[in-house]
Amino acid sequence: MQAGILLAFASYFAFACGDASLKAIGNRLPIFEIGFFVSIFALLPALFTKRPEDNWGNVFVPNRPGLVALRMASGTLGGILGVVAFTSLPLAEAYALIFLLPIFVTVFSFVVLKEPIGWRRWLAVFGGLIGVLLVVRPGFREILPGHFAAIGVAICGAITVIVLRVLGPSERRITLIGAVLVAAIVVNGVLMVPDFEIPANDLWPIMILAGLCAGMGHLLIVFATRLAPAARVAPTQYSQIVWATIIGASFFSEFPDLIAIIGMVLVAASGLFTFVRETERTRWPSRVPLIRNR
Repeated sequence: MQAGILLAFASYFAFACGDASLKAIGNRLPIFEIGFFVSIFALLPALFTKRPEDNWGNVFVPNRPGLVALRMASGTLGGILGVVAFTSLPLAEAYALIFLLPIFVTVFSFVVLKEPIGWRRWLAVFGGLIGVLLVVRPGFREILPGHFAAIGVAICGAITVIVLRVLGPSERRITLIGAVLVAAIVVNGVLMVPDFEIPANDLWPIMILAGLCAGMGHLLIVFATRLAPAARVAPTQYSQIVWATIIGASFFSEFPDLIAIIGMVLVAASGLFTFVRETERTRWPSRVPLIRNR
């Protein structure tokens, strides 16, 4: 189990490095072009998530096509919004908003799945919102499109989680990962055509790194969940805020102030508490395949 947890930490470090690479690209390329190339390079490591009993045709033959199509839509849109968020916001700030995801999951579970939500989880929702206000501080700081994009990533991720709960173990992992990457390549590829420009030579290594880190993150999650229960692996995702803070300070001179740090801690604590309560009160964490939600 310890090896699985270590692999999970390595996975989310890889994701953080990939997101930092997006930030390094910045506004030097159109959003859809970044998404297209990064998705192509991410597909390479993700190919190794295939189990021996699967075949590549499974990517395009889902057992429940309607729900998988919704997963493809939410994953693709979340990926596009993620590029917007990470190219325009400080890394740690973007993660703080994206980690509203468990809060949206709680709300969607109540509204869509009719799950009973106790007062403690509603309190965690309130705590997470307070944390976001401390990070963003509307009225005291300029609200950027990246802030709305990061919240959009959280909403798309929550939709993905709800879809995965409904799917349970009925769908192959290769379908859930491969279909989204293929959709991201197609959608971004079409949308990038009007504004396409040849990337500068120095951007290619950064885009390759961004894609390989994303794909490697998926691969490491697969290995991690083979060695440790998903319910033990999932909380390690909050290490991304730590990685983002370190990377942001080291490479982008981003130093969150004390109020922002308090807000990030509050958001992370609210999300962790929500996950723990759901693990205690429901069985879905043990039934849902653990994959990245965008």
